Amino acid sequence: MKALVLVDKQRCEVKNVQDPTPDKDGILIKVMANGVCRSDWHMWMHGQPANRILGHEFSGVVEEVGKDVTHFKKGDRVIVPFTGSDGTCPHCLGGKSHLCDSRTSPGSNYDGGYAEYVAVPKGDRNVIHLPEEMNFLDASALGCRFMTAYHGLVDRAHVLPGEWVAVYGCGGLGLSLINIATAMGANVIGVDINQANLELAKQMGANYTINSSETNPVKAIMEITKGGADVSVDALGYSETCVNSIRSLKKDGRHLQGGIISNEGGKVTIPVNEMLTKEIRFISTFGMPVHRFSSLLPLVAQGKLTPGKMVNREVSLSEVNSLFEGMSQNALTGTFIVTKFE
Repeated sequence: MKALVLVDKQRCEVKNVQDPTPDKDGILIKVMANGVCRSDWHMWMHGQPANRILGHEFSGVVEEVGKDVTHFKKGDRVIVPFTGSDGTCPHCLGGKSHLCDSRTSPGSNYDGGYAEYVAVPKGDRNVIHLPEEMNFLDASALGCRFMTAYHGLVDRAHVLPGEWVAVYGCGGLGLSLINIATAMGANVIGVDINQANLELAKQMGANYTINSSETNPVKAIMEITKGGADVSVDALGYSETCVNSIRSLKKDGRHLQGGIISNEGGKVTIPVNEMLTKEIRFISTFGMPVHRFSSLLPLVAQGKLTPGKMVNREVSLSEVNSLFEGMSQNALTGTFIVTKFE
């Protein structure tokens, strides 16, 4: 099969590789679409894991099932969560499968979706049926971004209708947060330095947008909200956006960290004394428990959430390396989905 293989730091190559085979509890999926994600970019930047097929935002059709698989058959349309679990640890048993002690992720622990086929281990747990109303493009546009955003806003920050939500970074995760927060009835402010991303943020539901290269975003949010946002999210993952998000909150506000911090070894100096006196809460979000897909997917199937709106274009495997280079320059608008495997 054709696959995009990470061969070195900041270099992927399209290669012919051996077709994967599923384990006795695994499922072989013919990939129909795979999202290009900033998490892949992090691995591309460091060249790790070496000689791995990246990609963790894919949907497709079941090609083959292992003998122990009971919930799926050849021809089923499916989506794969990026946080796989084994079902045995205390977190899995407590309904938090995304925090599994033996968590696996396609493109990291096993070969992923930048390929014609993927063999997913423990398929009955780690593969989900796709509603007939959903196409593969929308399914892959959900990616890890919509899962992380939905879990963060609904399950972690508990956003309420009428609340103010500020989103720092209007890339894939930020646009997902904006779309979901709007659907929840919140008033949403999008912050970015890319004007094209801000225009897309409006299409995804943002009430206000702020170009932080031209305007002090903290001051602007304080003025718009008359005292600070109820919830503010760092969807990008830089020290500056994390701290600005915290300082954009009103008293008793909730900061939600969704972006992986990409500088300073993942460490950020936060204004703890200011947070203490304002009783600001610092919350994080990563992935989503597998059982929550039964709540998320119907919202997409019914058109209440619209991940497809943020898709810039469909691309081929051979274009992904240049897209990663664009991410390094913060030059991309919207998201990109691999649908051509050549």
